[in-house]
Amino acid sequence: MAGHDAGTQHQFTGIAKYFNAYTITGRRNCVLATYASLAAIALFFKLKPKKKPAVTEK
Repeated sequence: MAGHDAGTQHQFTGIAKYFNAYTITGRRNCVLATYASLAAIALFFKLKPKKKPAVTEK
């Protein structure tokens, strides 16, 4: 049954210790990583310098 200690029988190592689908903390970390990456992509495109035309007509 699902509960607060549903992931205690699993012994995770490496990156799976922090990002997994079995524990509340692992799921939270996956969500936070997704939100952070989406925010980073949005900031990249928002702060990217605008292209200027190479030739200006007078």
